[in-house]
Amino acid sequence: MNETYYEFGTAADRWDRAQMFFEAKEYLTAARILGGLVEEAPEQVAPRLLLARSFYHSARLGRAEEELRAVLELDPVESYARLMLGRTLERQGRQAEAVTQLRMAAAFEGNFGPREG
Repeated sequence: MNETYYEFGTAADRWDRAQMFFEAKEYLTAARILGGLVEEAPEQVAPRLLLARSFYHSARLGRAEEELRAVLELDPVESYARLMLGRTLERQGRQAEAVTQLRMAAAFEGNFGPREG
């Protein structure tokens, strides 16, 4: 049996465990658990988004970007995923791409910037 404590239990148990590890800033352990959940239910946004956040906080920016883009394929108006993608691109030095995502995130949140006139 190759299953470890992290992968043991129902999907709900593993989701709770992943959130616990994320909150404890054990991002790689959270990512390990979340990877299995995402594999089982690739259409669900919440596990993918938390997986992306885990990768972001553990400086695995390429993996974070992949997951965020997958989230946005599932839900193109997910403003938090757009914001995170913008921040991820910024951290990778891809400012022009980041600005587009950050503007879209702001627009989805209803923040259109200062009004003129």
